[in-house]
Amino acid sequence: MAKPTFLDRGTPWLLSMPALLLFLGLLAVPLTLTAILSLNAFDGMRGIQPALGLQNYAEILLDSYYHQIFLRTAGMALGVTFICILLGVPETLILSRMTPLWRGSSFAIILGPLLISVVVRTLGWSVLLGNRGLVNSVLLGIGLIDQPLRLLFSMTGVIIVLTHVFLPFMIIAVWSALQRLDRQVEHAARSLGATSTSTFFRIILPQLMPGILSGAIIVFALSASAFATPSIIGGRRVKVVATATYDEFLNSLNWPLGAAIAVLLLVAIVLVIVGSNRLVERRFKEVFT
Repeated sequence: MAKPTFLDRGTPWLLSMPALLLFLGLLAVPLTLTAILSLNAFDGMRGIQPALGLQNYAEILLDSYYHQIFLRTAGMALGVTFICILLGVPETLILSRMTPLWRGSSFAIILGPLLISVVVRTLGWSVLLGNRGLVNSVLLGIGLIDQPLRLLFSMTGVIIVLTHVFLPFMIIAVWSALQRLDRQVEHAARSLGATSTSTFFRIILPQLMPGILSGAIIVFALSASAFATPSIIGGRRVKVVATATYDEFLNSLNWPLGAAIAVLLLVAIVLVIVGSNRLVERRFKEVFT
């Protein structure tokens, strides 16, 4: 057997070089510069100062105002993730039992909004959720409420719109796990006398857990870092980490503090993703070994 030459060993690196350069140019370098910027001092009269330190992080970690913003963002992301799981799992199971024609049409309807800008969809929802919008008009018309609900400029409205925006990602993740589902095990359980409820919770759901957890990671990360929807639907009343970062950069012009907020958000999301990935890997081992 011929010994690998230097060219053979270097081929994978040469093939991956364009992707690595793109990664460094569009992600690694900007993140590094943002992290360095977050260490700079800021003076209201003189602007950004070259002195480096952790004063921006200390201000964020010690100020209850930022504690509320981060907790509000975490609650928003968890709420959207939980609702996406409740809606996405049954919807995916229903899709799997449709005929190919209806399944394809349903997938086109579910995934079609992904082709439209988030800003355009959010502006559409702002019309629907207004005091005189379609949602309140229907609820008033059927007598469920006596006065319009405040859905616009509220956390409730933000969660509703983010759920609509990110639900397709949950469905895609659960669908990929559903394709590995062994239907013979389900049929065997039913033939042995198991009820539909018992079969779902003891046979189907454990095999879907890796997909559910993967979808939850995606939805949580995207919800926690969302900017357009909280900014348009929430307005000034609902301030989350992304909108707080925007305010520091463009309103207060305190770029180092805004960069520190962005870095802390990134670190928090990475910690959640890493912890969830370990849970997903553990579930994969339990289910498929």
